[in-house]
This record gives sequence, structure tokens and C-alpha cells, in this order.
Amino acid sequence: MMKDLTDMQSGSIILAGSIAIDRIMNFDGTFEEAIKPDKLHVLSLSVLLSNVTDSPGGVAANIAYNLAMLGEMSMLVGAVGSNGKEYMDELKMVGVDTSNVHFSDLPTATFTVLTDKNDCQVGGFYPGAMADENQVSLTSVITDKKQLVVISAHDPELMARQVEECRENKYRLFYDISQQVSNVSSGQIKAGLEVAELLIVNDYEMQVIQDKTALSFEQIQKLVPLIIVTLGGEGSLVFDQRTGKSIEVKVPAVPNVKVIDPTGAGDAFRAGFLYGYVREWDVETCVQWGSVTASFAIEKHGTQTHTFNTTKIKKLVEKYYK
Repeated sequence: MMKDLTDMQSGSIILAGSIAIDRIMNFDGTFEEAIKPDKLHVLSLSVLLSNVTDSPGGVAANIAYNLAMLGEMSMLVGAVGSNGKEYMDELKMVGVDTSNVHFSDLPTATFTVLTDKNDCQVGGFYPGAMADENQVSLTSVITDKKQLVVISAHDPELMARQVEECRENKYRLFYDISQQVSNVSSGQIKAGLEVAELLIVNDYEMQVIQDKTALSFEQIQKLVPLIIVTLGGEGSLVFDQRTGKSIEVKVPAVPNVKVIDPTGAGDAFRAGFLYGYVREWDVETCVQWGSVTASFAIEKHGTQTHTFNTTKIKKLVEKYYK
């Protein structure tokens, strides 16, 4: 779908993170039923799939796609292989700035995920071209310190170097560690938290952060002024200390969403949230926009197969939250 790029706001969000081609698999049973707890040491699991989809993805690219649907032209920073050229052309057509994507001799990264009927997931990530992402530095693309840098899940060592770039240059940082929380060292996590102005994680990821860093949630709050903890169908919790006064708010999820595939819903949530955040909206409204944006991703297979616009999101926010 070709966007009218002349109407898009450009340049306020820099997205550094994975760009991948996903293989999304679903089965109609549950991991709980399929896995024998007393046989985990000899685990051999095979399930009958109800759906297999190869889809463009990657955390940064998914966020960029959803922002483009909202009319926000973000700048994507990363690397793809020669098999990713058509993918980048498609993102450019919808309104993503891909001029700082490096083309590698390695294949484009691949995320393979298996989802059960309870939306529990097991996945594996092959980094491929991400090994060459250091060909593009943040300092070479950032033109204004008001720009927000989003460091999403990708190569842990490169994430750490990008966090250090943000610290050294006093760049604004959204530390979007999410799915890499288990693969990043405790020291690297602490470094990200110390620089970040914003953290968005689900409740499981928050617990992993606490366990790995030995920091209490209260200590993490003292490091990061604004924290959003997503709870799936239970909504989101907001912990806002930007004014020096601790504010906690629970924002419910969008009701009656038909869950087809949760893959990419978190990325869509981030895009909806960031759209309001860079416009300095109140945080509760940002979360509402994130939740409604995520609902479009959940109701489709694939992470970039859904479409919407700001008018549609605004109407649904007013319907469900006002």
C-alpha cells in the first residue's frame, strides 16, 4: 500500500533493532498438555501445525510499519541480507525511512516461533545479517538530541554499544529490551536502565530483569522515570515518576478482541504508544493508543499484514476508553 509520504511526520523516532523474516507456526493444543514435566531432560516435542506463515518481521521493522500506518515516518537502523531488498522496498513504500539500513552478505535474520492455543510461545532467532549492523552508528544518523532512540531486541553486544552511545551523547533512550532479556547480561541491563527515560516490558520480562539484576522494582523505578508493564488481556500498568511524584495507573485492554496470532502485538503496542509519546500526550492516552493499535495486529496472522489509520485508532480509543 503506497502512502502519501508528503503528509507524514518524519525524523522524531530512531528505531535500532532486529529486521527479520519470521516463520510463524500455530497449533491447536497447549504446551502444558504436550510437554511431560518429568521428561524435560529428554524433551522431544512434535505437534501438528494448523498454520504456517512466512512474514516480514523483526521488532524494529514491526514498530516502524505500525508507525507508518499512523502517519509517522520513523528511521530504521539495522541490517538485512540481499533477500531483504524487496522487504525494504515495501517498508519504504508505506512510509519508513530505510536509508540507514545496511545490506549484508549474510542472510536476513529469521525468527521462528511456535504458538499454542493459549498464546504461549516458543521461538528461536537466527541473527544472520544482524552481525553487520555495526556498519551504521547512531551518531551518524541522529541530527537532533530531541529525537527518541529506541533500542529494541537484537544483537546483545551491539545493543550494549548503542546504549553506551546514548549515554556518551546524552541521547533520549527508550530501552526496549523485551525478548532479549534472557540473553543480555545483568551489567548490560543495568546500563540500559540507567540511561533510559522509558521502559516497556511484559510482567514476565520485568520479573526476569529483577532476578538477573538483583534490583527490586522500587529500585528500577528510581532509575527509569516511566515504566509500562503490559499484562496481555489484563491491560497495562503505568508507573510514572517523571514529576517526582509516583503515579500508578492501570489501563484495561481493548475488550472482545478476537485473538488470531499474538506475534507482533507488543511491537504494535509500542508504535501506538510512541505515536502519542513523541507528541507529549498524557501517558494514559498513549497506552490506550498502544492497546488499540495492538488489537489490529492480534486479529491477523503475521506482524505486518494488518492495516489501519489514525482516524480509525482515534475512534476506537474514544469508543473503548472515553
